[in-house]
Amino acid sequence: MAEIIRMPKLSDTMTEGVVAQWHKKIGDTVKNGELIADIETDKATMEFESFQEGTLLYIGVEKGKTAPVDSILAIVGKPNEDIKALIEGEAKKAPAAEVKKDEPVAQPKAEEQPKVAASTSVPAQQPVQTSVVTSSTPKVSENGHSKVSPLAKKMAKDRNVNTAFIKGSGDGGRVIKRDIENFSGGAPQFTGVESYTEEPVSQMRKTIARRLAESKFSAPHFYLTMEMVMDEMMKARESINGVAPVKISFNDLIVKAVAMALRSHPKVNASWRGDTIRYNKHIHIGIAVAVEEGLLVPVVRFADGKTLSQISTETKAYSQKAKEKKLQPADWEGNTFTISNLGMFGIEEFTAIINPPDACIMAIGGIKETAIVKDGRLEPGHTMKITLSCDHRAVDGATGAAFLQTFKHFMENPVLLLGMQSI
Repeated sequence: MAEIIRMPKLSDTMTEGVVAQWHKKIGDTVKNGELIADIETDKATMEFESFQEGTLLYIGVEKGKTAPVDSILAIVGKPNEDIKALIEGEAKKAPAAEVKKDEPVAQPKAEEQPKVAASTSVPAQQPVQTSVVTSSTPKVSENGHSKVSPLAKKMAKDRNVNTAFIKGSGDGGRVIKRDIENFSGGAPQFTGVESYTEEPVSQMRKTIARRLAESKFSAPHFYLTMEMVMDEMMKARESINGVAPVKISFNDLIVKAVAMALRSHPKVNASWRGDTIRYNKHIHIGIAVAVEEGLLVPVVRFADGKTLSQISTETKAYSQKAKEKKLQPADWEGNTFTISNLGMFGIEEFTAIINPPDACIMAIGGIKETAIVKDGRLEPGHTMKITLSCDHRAVDGATGAAFLQTFKHFMENPVLLLGMQSI
């Protein structure tokens, strides 16, 4: 006798399901435990296996369509079995408000296979005759172990897998086809233990969090990114380190180039002060230094007037003092512009949060070997990306862009930046 397969309740909060995929078509043979459809719930898409056997006589929900829980998903029975009375009986049990007069329930003929009905799924409100399956939710066995679907059991036997080690993802913990496929090598699944530690927030971290949150949420940030060719600067650095009293880093060269560019663009060397904008005539460059507890920004004062050796010596001393927690307030106060360099960590490009009271901060990415177009030809070369974060209250886009153009010009033409008096 024909049996109804109903839309299953696959989660506690599920009220309706969507048929994501049919794995059987009308006329196909269906076996107990065989995968017949994928059902999309409010939480996930799950494989649905049949608990009945027979021929698929009727599909109540087309692929991609939605139907309420317990409505007719499909009907299986003997080939060419008349299921007209079964469908009519379900329709009569539905509330009158849910059955439209101008949309009668499909009436399949006994002598031919019923066709897929797009909207004949009607929620059952009362128990039906005993020959009709009223629930497709699998039960847990009496010994407390999750049941295994027949298909999963066969697959497990073929693969020599012990299902006792498998946590089922089916309804009620039922082990289904997907669980066998995802099981690794027949070995017991790894079970991890969730754990964590909590540490009190240091005063440094509290200050960093407060200042950066104030900056991010009070200053309207905008970002300007530019790429520059670094081949000439790389050659210049090699030559400089051949005569300089101390080793010059790319960061030292960037500090010098930024300071020189700020001299040409004083409106970037600014800070928003509520009723006024302060344009600083002195150039104090803050350099972000990572320490164990957070980030410190010691300041190279009057950077535009210092040589590369002086800048290098200061930054190395600041870095050492920061690691030893010996920086004093006078070391990190008074910045007018800030640089944050993550290039040495393999970062190609990033954005930084403005360091108050500055109006801008420059984020420096790493130098990357790449193909460069020169005179219409591709040649190997090196590029670097930088991103300028600007406080739109004090700096406009065109102002920031002009500053970056000057900075790029210095970086790509280091002869304009350097001289013996600069080393």
